[in-house]
Order: sequence, then structure tokens, then C-alpha cells
Amino acid sequence: MLHTIIKENTYQDSIVLMLLSNKLSAIEGVNKVSIMMGTPANKDIFKSSGLGTAELENAKPNDIVIVIDTEDAAKVEEVDQEVEAELKGKAESNDQEQKHNEASNWSRALELANNPNLALISIPGQYAAMEAENALNHNLNVFMFSDNVAKEDETRLKNLAHDKGLLVMGPDCGTGIIHGLPLAFTNIVNEGDIGIVGASGTGIQEVTTIIDREGKGVTNAIGTGGRDLSSEVGAITMLDSIKALNQDPTVKVITVISKPPAKEVEEQVLSVLRNIEKPVVTLFLGAKPTYTETNIYHAYTLEEAARVSVQLSNGETPNFKPRLFENISANLTAKQDGIKGFYSGGTLASEAAMLVKDTLGDLSSGETPEGFAYKGGNHEIIDLGDDIYTQGKPHPMIDPSKRIEMLETSSDDPATAVIMLDNVIGYGSHDDMASELAPTIQKILNKVKADGRSLVVLATVVGTEHDYQGYQAQIETLKAAGAIVCDTNDQMVRTALNLIGSTVEQPQLEVKQIDADPVDLSVDDKIMNLINVKPSVINIGLKSFTEAIQSSDAQVVQFNWRPIAGGNEKLMKVLQYLNNFEGETV
Repeated sequence: MLHTIIKENTYQDSIVLMLLSNKLSAIEGVNKVSIMMGTPANKDIFKSSGLGTAELENAKPNDIVIVIDTEDAAKVEEVDQEVEAELKGKAESNDQEQKHNEASNWSRALELANNPNLALISIPGQYAAMEAENALNHNLNVFMFSDNVAKEDETRLKNLAHDKGLLVMGPDCGTGIIHGLPLAFTNIVNEGDIGIVGASGTGIQEVTTIIDREGKGVTNAIGTGGRDLSSEVGAITMLDSIKALNQDPTVKVITVISKPPAKEVEEQVLSVLRNIEKPVVTLFLGAKPTYTETNIYHAYTLEEAARVSVQLSNGETPNFKPRLFENISANLTAKQDGIKGFYSGGTLASEAAMLVKDTLGDLSSGETPEGFAYKGGNHEIIDLGDDIYTQGKPHPMIDPSKRIEMLETSSDDPATAVIMLDNVIGYGSHDDMASELAPTIQKILNKVKADGRSLVVLATVVGTEHDYQGYQAQIETLKAAGAIVCDTNDQMVRTALNLIGSTVEQPQLEVKQIDADPVDLSVDDKIMNLINVKPSVINIGLKSFTEAIQSSDAQVVQFNWRPIAGGNEKLMKVLQYLNNFEGETV
């Protein structure tokens, strides 16, 4: 039976509510609890997950909605009391904080901020574009963590930013490092002379952490969002970022990471890169390179991009040699040929899918199912961070439950030979994911052994020794459970393929000299100021991002955003227009 509780005018971060949902769903006698804000999009999620109720329609965007599936009416009161205790604890914690660096509107945020030049936005996607426009109108660069922003809004905002000499990083920008300052889901890496620009997320995390572990560093890793290189957007952020890294005297090597762009956009990006004298590494992940260039090294994998960047930074000739994890003892049967990859990192899942398909051929039977990076034969590579798995639920970097479920079910499949897992640590991730996954890894390995079968669990930890979770501690926990821990995703996937009798063919590239027409490489001083000085940030949304910025000794004001006008988007846009017209903000 479904029960609904609505708490009016009590706006909370979505991540806080998702984690609370998981905690309360574990109460004995409760089948499921879902807690979200009463936005139209969240109401649809309630309904699609079988938790739609008549009372739900009365909720407003500023209301917390709790839907409880239980046959015991007493459990409803228990859940309500737990939620009240959580909200009271948050309120008391807020009261104890220094209020002088918190604001609830733009006017106050700008008054409190110390020469701000960056807005970090992590509010619901349907409202993010409006706040990004407000930020740009106040001459702030934008880092938009929020997703579900319309592509036409992205294009409009990026054109506005370009005209103002500013950057819009995102939307759906999960990772960034600006002059050494980690933003959103990011690892702590050494500062150095390698500058990165790419569709931000675990791809940037994988590359930057390998660079750090190789003893080198990154000053800037500028995220573009995944759609920046589409024909509609036209690589506005990437082109301005490349030009900025070119002008930065501290950058010795420029590394560009993206999924394959639209063809005309790729030519535009390469034309700019061919006018740059600094060594350049490109990775258009998913497109197997057929050549490299005199001053532009075209990489095949994330590890290759990272290691070649390090070699170029050291003044060495690029010479990437793929590696396998050697001497793995596994008594696999002839029927065991399945590789199962359960990823929290979407880019890592895409790389794994690419390597499997390139090596074994495409064994899929039609369109790839939603949530899968690849499904063919007995092989499955799944991006558990896909929307289909995260609607109304925490991201798998935070919540291990879906991967634990996948580990258990896949180990029962007699065709499964190898299971692959990534453990992405750093800001925004679980405090100790290895300890959450380890008991299940140990359990399934013991189970298959008792059944007279063999199974290999491979894992990789994306992180550095500086990350608070402890890079080496995470490795040791996974090893103790029976997992074989590889250094990189590239090494893990190559090892998995090797275990089933296949070898990844590394591209052998001829070097070409390609001339390019001259292009204007100038960039606005405001962008140069952004990447050359530790930013002063107005954080609009998740408080955990403010805490991470503060830990890096950077200036930050927490903007405790909540939707105005009852969350009515049309009315909010009218108010925004009137405020902009009058030269003020709400």
C-alpha cells in the first residue's frame, strides 16, 4: 500500500534526499521509500516507478514529497519521524555555520563574494539555464553541473558567453579543474604543465589521475559538456578553451578529449590545433585513429592519451606500450567467454565497449538496449550512471546497491568469465566504495568456487594518493576480497579480453604533415583571468561543492537556491526578464 507525506516549503538538495531514500528503504517492514522535491519531472519519476498517488498532484516544487510502500501503517510514522530528524539536523547544522558566506538571492551573493568570476550551478536542469543566464549577465563564467538542459538553451548560453568573453562549461559538466581548484566530481591532482579540455566526466578523471600518478600535473582541466562538439553547438567552449590553453605560458602540452564530434566540427577543432606550436594530444574516444600528425598525436585510449601527454611534457618522443595484468590464475571452461562490465563512469564504459567491439567484432543483434554501452554475445558493458538507472536514485559513484545486485546476478550466469568494475574516488564520490563492494566480491568468488567454477573479478581505482578516500587503501580492500586490481581501465579491458583468448590490436599510425589555413588564436582576457588565478566562486546548489572548494582555500559563497514563483517556469522567466530589464535580480 502506498502512503504519501508532503512537507511544504522545505527545499533540499536532491542528493541528500536520494541518500535518505536509500537509508529509509532499509527499514524492516518497508518495501520502498522515495523522497524527492515535488517538481513536475519528479512527479513523472514517482509515477513511472509505480509510486504515483493522488496526493502527489497537490505537491509544489518547493515541497518535499515522501511516498512509502508498506503494509504496516505504523512504518509511515517511523519514516516521517526519521525524515523530520534528518531535516532538523540539517537545519541545526546550517544554524551553526557562518552565515556571512551564504546567500539566498543574487543580490546578496554578489554582495558577499570577493570579486567572483565563476558560478557553479547544480540545481534541477529545468531551472539551470535561467540561473546560468543570470550569472553571465553578471560577467561570471559558468560551470554547469546540472543536466537535462535543452540543447537550444546550451547553444544560446554559449553564444552569449562567447560574445561576452566568458566560458560556459557544461551542461552536464561533472568534472573540472580550474587553476588547480577541483570542481564537482573531481580528484585532487598535482599542478603541472599539462592543460586539458574535454567533455568532462570520468574521462577527464581517468586521464588526470594517471598523469598525477606518473609524477606530472595538471593546472587546468576545462570541461565542455558532452554536446559541445555537436553540429548545433559547434564546439564553442572547446575552441575558446584550446585558445586559452595555448596562450597560457604555464601549459606545455594541450590534451583534448571527446567522443567523436560532428565531422564539420572536428575539422574546425583540428584546424585550430594545427595552428598551435605546443605539442597536442587528441582522443576522440570511439573513433580508431588511422594516422597521427607532426605536432598532434591522435590517441586510441584514455591511458594512451595520459601517458603520451606525460612523455611530451618530459620532452620525450611518444611511445605508448599497452600493458596487461600478467600471471592471473583462472581455470575457465570453453563455455565461459562472457565479459561483464559494471561501470559508474560513463566514459570508462564507452571505452570498454569500444575495445571489446574492436577486438571481437560487433556481436550485437540490433540497437543497443538503454543503459548499455554494449551488449553482444555473452558480453555486457553497462553504464550504471545512465538516466535509466539514476532517475530518483543516487549515482553509482555514491550508491553501491545496483552494482552489488549486478555482481550477484552475473556471477550466476555460467557463461560469465570476467567481471569488470571501476571505483571512482575523489570529491563527490562514496567515502569508502571498496568496503561496500568487497563483501559481495568475496561472496560471489566463494560461491562459484564451491560450485566448481572459476571467475575473475577485475577492478580499477580512478584516483590519486591525495584523494581523501585513500587510493592505496581502496586497492588493498579490493585485493583482500579477491579482486585483481589493474592500474587503468585500458589495462583492465585488455586483460579481460586476454583471459578469454583475444588480444586488442593497437593502431600502428603513420605520421602525416597536414597544412591548415591560419586562424585567429586570440582569446578574451576574462577567460585568461579565469584559468590563471584561483577562481572566486558563487556555488548555486549542492553544499558539498562549497565544502570541497573551501578545502582548497578558495573564495566561495554558497547560494542557497530554491525556485521562486512556486516553481512555475513561465512565471520565473517573466520575472527574470523584468529583473534583467531593470538591471536587478531576484
